[in-house]
Amino acid sequence: MSKRKLSRQQRWRIEKVQAERAKRAAKRQDEDDGKLAAGEYGSERNGRVIAHFGRTLDIAEHSGETPTRCHLRANLEGLVTGDRVIWRQGEDGSGVVVARGERDNVLERPDMRGLLKPVAANIDQILIVFAVEPEPHAGLIDRYLVAAEATGIKPVLVLNKIDLLPEDGGELRELLSRYESLGYSVVATSTSSEGGMQPLYAQLAGRTSVFVGQSGVGKSSLIGHLLPDEQLRIGELSTDSRKGRHTTTTAQLYRLPAPDDQLASGELIDSPGIREFGLIHLDERQVTEGFIEFQPLIGLCRFRDCRHRQEPGCALLEAVERGEIHPERFASYRRIIDSLDNDT
Repeated sequence: MSKRKLSRQQRWRIEKVQAERAKRAAKRQDEDDGKLAAGEYGSERNGRVIAHFGRTLDIAEHSGETPTRCHLRANLEGLVTGDRVIWRQGEDGSGVVVARGERDNVLERPDMRGLLKPVAANIDQILIVFAVEPEPHAGLIDRYLVAAEATGIKPVLVLNKIDLLPEDGGELRELLSRYESLGYSVVATSTSSEGGMQPLYAQLAGRTSVFVGQSGVGKSSLIGHLLPDEQLRIGELSTDSRKGRHTTTTAQLYRLPAPDDQLASGELIDSPGIREFGLIHLDERQVTEGFIEFQPLIGLCRFRDCRHRQEPGCALLEAVERGEIHPERFASYRRIIDSLDNDT
């Protein structure tokens, strides 16, 4: 589809808006330079972005503290919740962020134009939440795992609502065992049973985490139990569709209170933009690498351009035949690849 051409008047309006923004930024920069030179800002301090609202940020040295509302210097762009920063406090109680620290990692998702946009930084683990009800599907879990693997951040599978799980566990227990055999951590939890949250608390202790997963699996309920004092609006679960809805709009970093003295407190970064992310920005190579059991076999096929379909000498197909790759995982991989082909 061709791009719509802008009229001369529309181009003029866009250029005018951009010029006004640049003028305001330059004026703010001059004001900051003057205040810094006059000693109106205090000494440099370490902090972390607790929440961001455009060029305005909430900064605190430690999560759980009362943050200071700060603005960015004009030469700083692209800060996100979780970023480590250097900032200085003004005489009026506000502050200015003067530098961004190095990132351990960054979580990105495509914007409306398909361009990757950072949404959070310095994350220790991505918790992929699924539930006994609605019934989880391996293909959907695999898609989340591939997306998580592409970020370089450790994924953890969280089975929620285990109070609804039949005693024998059936196919779901088998499914979990399959992922555990690949080396993934699996945590079972419930907000309805006594002690049901303890395994999740242990997984969150001392780490910065984000939750992802399809609607209706109980992400909001889990977050509500983890943060009982925060004013998070929890979407109701529809009785007929079994699908929930979330209402948080701004990415924010929360300190998770430790349930007892045996566990360290953790941190949670939450927003819908983080909870829902997919594969639209990934190519075929990244999807293949996202299946961790495939990684030792990549590059060992007879043909360099092997697409792992019916080619002779395909290392992945031979591994499936030997039982080293589960056939359902390989079928899930093929469905994901085919979906990428259909989107192009």
